[in-house]
Amino acid sequence: MLYRLLADATVVVHLAFLGYVVAGGFLAWRWRRTIWLHVAAVAWGFSTVLAGLECPLTNLENWARQRAGDQQLPSTGFISHYLTGVVYPENAVGLVRGLVAAFVIASWIGYVVLRRHRSGWWHAPV
Repeated sequence: MLYRLLADATVVVHLAFLGYVVAGGFLAWRWRRTIWLHVAAVAWGFSTVLAGLECPLTNLENWARQRAGDQQLPSTGFISHYLTGVVYPENAVGLVRGLVAAFVIASWIGYVVLRRHRSGWWHAPV
C-alpha cells in the first residue's frame, strides 16, 4: 500500500514538473528569481526528451510500482504512458513538442521584455 501511494505521488510530482516546464517562465514574470529554476527545469526536461536521458522520477515510480507488485512503465517512459494518446493524439507528438518549446521561448522573451521595461531600458533620455 505504501509503495502504491509513493508511485501515485511520484506521478503527481512528475505532472507538476511537466507543468512547470511549460508554464514556469510565465511565473517568473511575477517572481523573477525563479527564472533560473525554470531554466534548469527546461534544460533537464528537454534533455530527457531530446537526448534520451533517464528521468529519476520515472525510475522512482518504476521502483515503487515493482515493490507494490504492479507493472512498471513501458520503456517509452512517463510522457508516452500517461500523456501521448490520452491528452493528445499519438500523431501530434511533434506538434506538442513544438508548442511546448514555443511556450517556453515566449515566456522567456516576455521575461526579458518585462525586466527591461521595469528597469527603464525602454525609456532612453531625450
